[in-house]
Amino acid sequence: MFEDEIKMEEKSSNWVPLLMALGLVVALAGGLVYFIMESKRTVTDAEAQQVATALLNAQGPGTVHFHVGQVKASVDEKPFDPHYKLLAKAGIVKLGKPTVNGISVTLTPAGKEILDACGAKEEKNPDGTEAYTVPLAQRKLVKIAKIQMLNPGRANMEYAWKWEPTKLGDDFDVNSPEMQSLNNWDRITLIDKYGASYYKDGKLKTNTIALVWDDKKSVWRPYQGD
Repeated sequence: MFEDEIKMEEKSSNWVPLLMALGLVVALAGGLVYFIMESKRTVTDAEAQQVATALLNAQGPGTVHFHVGQVKASVDEKPFDPHYKLLAKAGIVKLGKPTVNGISVTLTPAGKEILDACGAKEEKNPDGTEAYTVPLAQRKLVKIAKIQMLNPGRANMEYAWKWEPTKLGDDFDVNSPEMQSLNNWDRITLIDKYGASYYKDGKLKTNTIALVWDDKKSVWRPYQGD
């Protein structure tokens, strides 16, 4: 009886090293598989497009902001600046005669239709005027130009985009007839302060950004120095 128990204990003890060795083999195999999977990770075109589109959307559209009603000059609003002049040339508003109390700005019926088509946001002010913020152009992704893998968790991505202007954005294009009818100072001011740009030149703009793999969310995201 005693001898049988000893033999069973010997057999049981022989399994321990075997199980430990098997566990080590499994752990090594798992680590090897993980390393292989990590080394093969790349940024797919779909993932790159998703990141680039999100970056462009986050920048928001080019916009112009103005008021309708009896508009008085203030720190926040300058009714004598050239964006009102350009809006009048585009048929969006009609301007009254300037006075010491500002200027009368009236929205035209055709202008109201254009603003609605552009997705303008309207807000009524306490002084009786109405404020409009109008999208002039959206940034549209054209293509992913290049993806360079630096290591399994880092990459550089270059993407190309272009402006997609709204109807009012056509008028705020630097080369539009309305813009060209203004003097140089007015055009420079419109570019610097009121959203005018080369919306219709068709030229592609390129940006390069560093990407990192986010293990927690299992997605590629822009590198932010972390």
